[in-house]
Amino acid sequence: MREDVAMTRIGILLFEHVEELDAVGPWEVFGMWATKWPGEAEVVAFASEAGPVLASKGMTLHADHGYADVGPLDVLVYPGGRGTRPHLEDPARLAWVREQRERVPLLTSVCTGSLVFAAAGLLAGRPATTHWGSLDTLKGLDPSIDVRPDDRYVDDGDVITSAGVSAGIDMALHVVARLAGTERARDVRRMMQYDPMPPV
Repeated sequence: MREDVAMTRIGILLFEHVEELDAVGPWEVFGMWATKWPGEAEVVAFASEAGPVLASKGMTLHADHGYADVGPLDVLVYPGGRGTRPHLEDPARLAWVREQRERVPLLTSVCTGSLVFAAAGLLAGRPATTHWGSLDTLKGLDPSIDVRPDDRYVDDGDVITSAGVSAGIDMALHVVARLAGTERARDVRRMMQYDPMPPV
């Protein structure tokens, strides 16, 4: 472990009908970081309650922790997927998100996870992005948001939003670079053999 890299605890939120890659993409990045450099990072999966979570396309994921026992986090990842739609009108969920703003130093989202941040009032007057198919919805939730349609991710200090699905991998690598340096992020990317060159 590099002595200048503080231990980072990352929580990836799971919920019914979460988009699989929105959660698993960042998990792969942060999990690779935590596995290869265990003194630098820890990643945990959690949900409102511990247990199995049915994702958007039929995969069952598992939350090892619930809200009550996940413990302190340095980074929270809020994925997207069709499961976010009910969250936009769920007062208890939105109140919980606002509580995390007070407790967690860095909030991040993938895809339509940013819609939940917007509905909770966390993106007012800030730059942000989401899946291309939900850009109008993001703007409609809060017209003060500076929507960035062409960005893979938008880093606004204590909140980072990313575009759809695979963009969460890029966002997570950016977080590694921000917290542990560019070389560490490159090491993680190489271990994953993540060299995006779409075949079609």
